[in-house]
Amino acid sequence: MMRYTNLDLLKFLLFEVHPVNELFQYERFAHLNDEQVWMMIESAKQLADQTMAPHFKSMDEQPAHYDGHGNVRTHPALKQIIQSAAEQGWIGGSALFEHGGMQLPEMVFGTAHHIFQAANNGVEGYLGLSAGAAGLITSFGTIDQLEQYVPKIYSGEWQGTMALTEPQAGSSLTDITTSAKLISDNTYAIRGQKIFISGGQHEACSNFVHLTLARIEGAPAGVKGISLFIIPKFRPEKDGSLTYNDVYCAGDFQKMGQRGYATTHLSFGDNNNCIGYLVGEPHKGLNYMFQMMNGARISVGLCAASVAMAAYQASLQYCKERPQGRMPSEKDPSKPPVTIIHHADIQRMLFTQKAIAEGAIALGIACNKLYDLSHAASDSVKEKSLLLLEILTPIVKTYPSEHGSRSAALAIQTLGGYGFTTDFPVQQHYRDLKIMSLYEGTTGIQSIDLLGRKVVMEKGKALQLLLDEIQLTIEAAKQFDGLAGHAEVLSQELSRITWVLKHLQKFAANGQLERYLSDASVFLEMMSYSVIGWQWLKMAVTASLKLQSAHLPDNQKAFYEGKIHTAAFYFTYEMPHAAACASTLLAEETLTSISNFDLFN
Repeated sequence: MMRYTNLDLLKFLLFEVHPVNELFQYERFAHLNDEQVWMMIESAKQLADQTMAPHFKSMDEQPAHYDGHGNVRTHPALKQIIQSAAEQGWIGGSALFEHGGMQLPEMVFGTAHHIFQAANNGVEGYLGLSAGAAGLITSFGTIDQLEQYVPKIYSGEWQGTMALTEPQAGSSLTDITTSAKLISDNTYAIRGQKIFISGGQHEACSNFVHLTLARIEGAPAGVKGISLFIIPKFRPEKDGSLTYNDVYCAGDFQKMGQRGYATTHLSFGDNNNCIGYLVGEPHKGLNYMFQMMNGARISVGLCAASVAMAAYQASLQYCKERPQGRMPSEKDPSKPPVTIIHHADIQRMLFTQKAIAEGAIALGIACNKLYDLSHAASDSVKEKSLLLLEILTPIVKTYPSEHGSRSAALAIQTLGGYGFTTDFPVQQHYRDLKIMSLYEGTTGIQSIDLLGRKVVMEKGKALQLLLDEIQLTIEAAKQFDGLAGHAEVLSQELSRITWVLKHLQKFAANGQLERYLSDASVFLEMMSYSVIGWQWLKMAVTASLKLQSAHLPDNQKAFYEGKIHTAAFYFTYEMPHAAACASTLLAEETLTSISNFDLFN
């Protein structure tokens, strides 16, 4: 079987770079230890090997498809995959004990899901959606709602989804029109349409629980008037029976990637018989949904990194096995060709993939740790973790999504013509990965969130906390001769971020908000290089400390040396791109945010 991830990397990140045992001091996670955690990760890998990876290609070749009668047909193996994952706790595992979960840290739960994403990224989406939907109900729903829906979702019998996007509104939730008319108490008549509903209504689950945004009649305009509803496909009755709830699947979307993952168009209340159940208070739906959306943004970023990792592993294996050409210094044509991993340009492409994928996975695990601390800790640790998570979320979602596509494209390139064929998996990884820059808010939306909200929140406190954290790593790196130069480069980049912000904030101070935000995507890219550089410097510091041990086995020594070498590669080949971004951001001429659209002709 093709290797799709690296357990040694995961062990390094979980136990050495971002030690998971630091969470065990908190009551929420005190029942765990390192040995238990690793047993769970190995179990997740076994599950992925046995049930998910074998169907990666066939799910692409036999895509989910609409049958014309309100149903989506999926791969025959999907139902068993969902049930097997549910039985092992990989839908409800991070939930509290009292909600039927195993109270796992998101660090552990998310790392297991990374393995699933790398093995078969389309399948993992079904599990992640259900986990997120159930989490919303446990956080904001009533006891009755929890008891009625959550156990069925965690068992894998019912699928949870989130239904936000509408045909006329797209990503602008301000403009949604799905309506809710009060019937009694928290029960409403629902009418409207939702599109791009991942996991929405397929035959692998018997019921669907759509966490849906709608507008109650008479609600305030804009996002302040949006409420959250549970809308099941079949609504449970008091006698335990199920009644069709007028939720019709009107079609599906055929896609360039993630073809095994159902993406549907849902219509609510065509026959005026769709009932939704209010979650929490009226008009607070968007606030509630952001809990799921922010968690989903981390998950999407980690998924992009996971697919990039799978593509890297496939290309690495190919490059170790494919003989072609001779070294430039070899003039004798009778000598046998070398495997292509010997060629310098192949190594450049492999190290670029490694730097992107492993750096992004490190950031995803770091963000999941912050998520855990924000729930388990208290006082200053909780506040700091929340603020760091706020400013890092747009980056952890966007960098892997955008640069992961570049990484997967390089995987195709390393295989040459074979990479473009369906005989090898890298073309599928490339197609699957592209959607990650669109899921849960496009790159442009994430960039505006970072520059327009997160950088300035609490008078820049979140940004300053992040810069302080990076500075701590810089100081640690200065203790090693081989890392001091990288530390200096990263320090200069932090100064560059501050310098660029001072320039941009002049526009905001003058009320020129369109100009201030016009190159937000360039700013996010610039910041991303420093944030990923921070992760690589952390890995290099940790590896340097480990190499001080006198009795390391050769394979461990090579592993740690590989981290230091890749960090050096990142700082030499990737970090210089930040200066180019800054040059664009500091330009005086405004070339976007224009009003003369004839210039596009």
